[in-house]
Amino acid sequence: MTTPPPYVPGHALLDGRTAVITAAAGAGIGGATARRFLEEGARIVIGDTHARRLKESAEALAEEFGADRVAALPCDVTDEQQVAALFDLAQEQHGHLDIVVNNAGLGGTADLVEMTDEQWSTVLDVTLNGTFRCTRAALRRMKERERGGVVVNNASVIGWRAQRGQAHYAAAKAGVMALTRCAAVEAAEYGVRVNAVAPSLAMHPHLVKVTTPELLAELTEREAFGRYAEPWEVANVIVFLASGYSSYMTGETVSVSSQRA
Repeated sequence: MTTPPPYVPGHALLDGRTAVITAAAGAGIGGATARRFLEEGARIVIGDTHARRLKESAEALAEEFGADRVAALPCDVTDEQQVAALFDLAQEQHGHLDIVVNNAGLGGTADLVEMTDEQWSTVLDVTLNGTFRCTRAALRRMKERERGGVVVNNASVIGWRAQRGQAHYAAAKAGVMALTRCAAVEAAEYGVRVNAVAPSLAMHPHLVKVTTPELLAELTEREAFGRYAEPWEVANVIVFLASGYSSYMTGETVSVSSQRA
């Protein structure tokens, strides 16, 4: 097993940009992305369904990076009004919107023969429909100006691969990949790029709660480095896709994985 590499310092890759990041409270990919964006010079507006954790995260980031660079609003991506309010806040606070990171997603484990309609629909509504709602909100606002913009969606390698008990989550993430490709074609005419990341195994507290130790060990064994990714390692790729370094990329899904199979 290898150890994680040193943390990469910021290089002002997103200096002066305004970004909306969903599901950004806590220690997962969304929280890591919020921090990385601030380190790269961006202003952020973060949303999450967990109001208390969101408030605590926003206050901690504001204290470290400046209150003028951090705003937060509780947001359930299954609710169109809440999505609109989150995006409106970004424009009200900073006058424009440059980057959107659609990180909200919901998993679960159930064999297909035992899966209920509610289980299927809940995962699809948060993970796929929520990404649709936020992408739509982003593109409606970005097409009205000449600044262009970037949308980065959080997919998963499971959108390409198979895993027992994950039919709903895999279908949702495959849908996010397809949505990314189609949205990119439509958004190109007004200078907006749409890409996605597809992590394999990034460790965070929620994953531990919903995954058995046996399955985590099995998934970790598949990784060539013999370890899971740190959330900030996925966030680094999101920064790349949000920055000018990926200026000719759109409609792509970038695997953030060391899986052998």
